[in-house]
Amino acid sequence: MTGGAQFTQTDAGARYEVFHTDCPARDVVDHVTSRWGVWVLISLRGNALRFYELRESIRGVSEKMLAQTLRALVQDGLVWREVEPTTPPQVTYGLTEFGRDIGEPLTELFDRITRRLPPRSAE
Repeated sequence: MTGGAQFTQTDAGARYEVFHTDCPARDVVDHVTSRWGVWVLISLRGNALRFYELRESIRGVSEKMLAQTLRALVQDGLVWREVEPTTPPQVTYGLTEFGRDIGEPLTELFDRITRRLPPRSAE
């Protein structure tokens, strides 16, 4: 097959077979769409945050899961990480250009969802 939904053209002309289990693009999609990956990208869309600020902005995520998610997104090139050599170290995270590019449609998706949901009842 030479085209269709399962192939993405890259700048170098190489093709990724995204439905193949060992495709590197599939790993990035898995990290972005993981339970916490989406929330990290959306939380960082406005500005860079320190680890604990990010954890506070994403309710329900454990330190362990946030650290694992951030590690994967940094490896994928979606998030940058900066460590300030203080005691304790202050670690700040933000979106790379690639991360902003991926995060934009996610933000639009959530905006569309929240516009379509019925108003919440006061509890």
